[in-house]
Amino acid sequence: MSVEDQQAALDAVHDNPAGLPVMRARFEHNGSPRYMLYAIKRLGLDHDHGFHLDVRLVSDELEGGMETVEARLQDGDADLIDIDYISTARERSEGAAIVAIHPYGRTVGGLVAPDDTDIEGLTDLTDHRIGVVRRLDKNWILTRAACREYHGFDPDIEATPVEAGSKVGLTDLLYDGEVDAILQFWPIVPEITERGPYREVLPMAELVQRLSRIDDRLPISTFLTSESFLAEHPETVSSFRGAYRAVVDRLVDDDDLWEEIGERLMTYDDPAIVRAVRDGWRDMVVRDWDAETIAGMERLFDHLLEVAGADALGVDRIPDGTFRPEAK
Repeated sequence: MSVEDQQAALDAVHDNPAGLPVMRARFEHNGSPRYMLYAIKRLGLDHDHGFHLDVRLVSDELEGGMETVEARLQDGDADLIDIDYISTARERSEGAAIVAIHPYGRTVGGLVAPDDTDIEGLTDLTDHRIGVVRRLDKNWILTRAACREYHGFDPDIEATPVEAGSKVGLTDLLYDGEVDAILQFWPIVPEITERGPYREVLPMAELVQRLSRIDDRLPISTFLTSESFLAEHPETVSSFRGAYRAVVDRLVDDDDLWEEIGERLMTYDDPAIVRAVRDGWRDMVVRDWDAETIAGMERLFDHLLEVAGADALGVDRIPDGTFRPEAK
């Protein structure tokens, strides 16, 4: 489904009562947050919590080496985005005034290959061409860390990573046979595997939990805003957090709402794919965080740094002030 069609579905539930403070949300047209954003707008949860969420969908391509949504936030054209916290640490360490205000979820992906692949796990990546959005993508970082820790090799050296530059381009690499497997983001995996002839060899969520060494579901992506927006509009940030918790509660339980989301925002009309995306979202999402959650995120980062190194992560520390759980 085109960006325009999805934006039209959002615009249909996008009225703005006069006087409400506005938070400009900019999210990728093929990312999973759009389901949650649509539900917030459809149910009026932003207005119920005293603010207006202005949602615009954008490309997933890179701009100056950054994801488009990341560029929008840093350029002052957005107040709310989501990216993984490793990228947040990387950009903040380079001077970007961005902060993580709430967790989103375990938004990683899966290793996808043709049905007849000889790749059955991490140990089989050697001498294969593996498609990635970019080499600093969290899925590739997790793969490198797991291969180095558990199997004694670095796929960045022993395999050939092929950068696609976007999720759409990544799927095309697989379909065109230009790579042996891809590390695709989780909402797109069901579309590929349900239609075949492809299968998910390994969910990256398994690597997250194994490398983090904790049982609780660990968020990888968080919602971000700018330092200035948080300082000037703390009540709006708090309102978003309330609307987010409310919509998570609804999406965890309401199957009918997911059917509507499938009709309005998904490219495919196969109920099996919609259900797979729904179940994947429910398994991925994190409703809230606390000091223990953040400590787990920091431990995972330190572990990835130890195993994969600063070159793989693109950063050697999480700068002070990156996580703002007090923004309630």
